[in-house]
Amino acid sequence: MKNIGLAITGSFCTHEKILETIDKLKDKYNIIPIVTNSVKKISTRFGKHDEFLKKLEEITKNKVIKTIVEAEPLGPQNKIDVLVVAPCTGNTLAKLALGITDNAVLMTAKAHQRNNKPIVVGISTNDALGLNLKNIATLLNSKNFFFVPFYQDSPQNKPKSLVANWELMEETIEKATLKEQIEPIFCKP
Repeated sequence: MKNIGLAITGSFCTHEKILETIDKLKDKYNIIPIVTNSVKKISTRFGKHDEFLKKLEEITKNKVIKTIVEAEPLGPQNKIDVLVVAPCTGNTLAKLALGITDNAVLMTAKAHQRNNKPIVVGISTNDALGLNLKNIATLLNSKNFFFVPFYQDSPQNKPKSLVANWELMEETIEKATLKEQIEPIFCKP
């Protein structure tokens, strides 16, 4: 059974979809949940942070990794086969592209890159086709980064927004283990 690091960032409106996706994948993979500071601390209209963390642990049967100190050993221990960053906000996307390491998710990504293993990005951001488009291009052209195919979720109301097609997560993970990008990368919902 492969170990999947599931790094969750603050696109709170997609957290319920991520829980559904994890539930579908849990029998095939050992899922290690990792969260950013915002996921760890912020409650929103989409749910309370402590309830979300509890659900993550219940579904995955693993303790949520919440700090840089907890995340740092994952690299040297070579514990994760594939790191999935989903949902990946524009903020996290930019930090990945620039190599910034200021939370547990980014520390895990840094350590994972050092081990030359795949990182799957499931984007969910309102500025993907704006200032973050250059960061998508940077990661698409970087070794070991693979994207879950994505689409414009509301072109009329949010013309620069993209969201991953969560139904394609498992196929993307499998292709990434072969160091292949699933195609087409732009898809329909």
